[in-house]
Amino acid sequence: LMRKDEGAQVVATFADHFEVPLVAVDAEERFLSSLRGVTDPETKRKIVGEGFIRVFEEEAAKLDEPGFLVQGTLYSDVIESGGGTGAATIKSHHNVGGLPEDLEFELVEPLRSLFKDEVRAVGAELGLPDRMVWRQPFPGPGLAIRIVGGEVTRERLAILRDADFVLQDEIRSAGLYRELWQSFCVLPGDLRSVGVQGDERSYGHVVVLRAVTSDDAMTADWARLPYDLVERIASRMINEIPHVNRVVLDVTSKPPGTIEWE
Repeated sequence: LMRKDEGAQVVATFADHFEVPLVAVDAEERFLSSLRGVTDPETKRKIVGEGFIRVFEEEAAKLDEPGFLVQGTLYSDVIESGGGTGAATIKSHHNVGGLPEDLEFELVEPLRSLFKDEVRAVGAELGLPDRMVWRQPFPGPGLAIRIVGGEVTRERLAILRDADFVLQDEIRSAGLYRELWQSFCVLPGDLRSVGVQGDERSYGHVVVLRAVTSDDAMTADWARLPYDLVERIASRMINEIPHVNRVVLDVTSKPPGTIEWE
């Protein structure tokens, strides 16, 4: 449920920068099986949270040391999950409301009282690489909640990964990556669009571009991306990604919308 080549990048970061003997587990089949036929966003979040913990438990059981789960839970996650003072539940975050109650190890959340901008300040003070400090937020349930209104399938994940790769490549080339709080793609799973490619009728997927600016994710404004940049992104997606024939831009702020669609 991760982005293109993201697993390999995480492993490389821990191995090369921190020299940590990291154990990486490919649980894609397990998650896809658990998500089969599921479209409700809250159900998806809980399934991913449960699956994540169970895989972690299985791997931790192979070690001799006591088990700890260190999570990057932020205060914004707690608030959106209804954990703040007087806060309504907007959506459960897998690391707050999506964890099972029967954890077999100790949960450690050192960032739970901090917002993202504060975490970045701490990371910079600790001398972490800029690419890690300025990495845009990515939801715990991963791409599962960026496929909306349809089942999470291998084919749809592949389309979404390719679309996200194009978007990030163009955003970085334009020098806008650090100016944006988040930039990502959404795939309306069961939505199709009629188009014309060459002299033939096409009936393909629609990709939604979402880019926002924010200080702490509690409120956000849609990013005014340059039109020529949007044009390049759309052109590349339609020409480089099979079965995509339409690209649209989300211009909703938070509130009334949330940053993620689900």
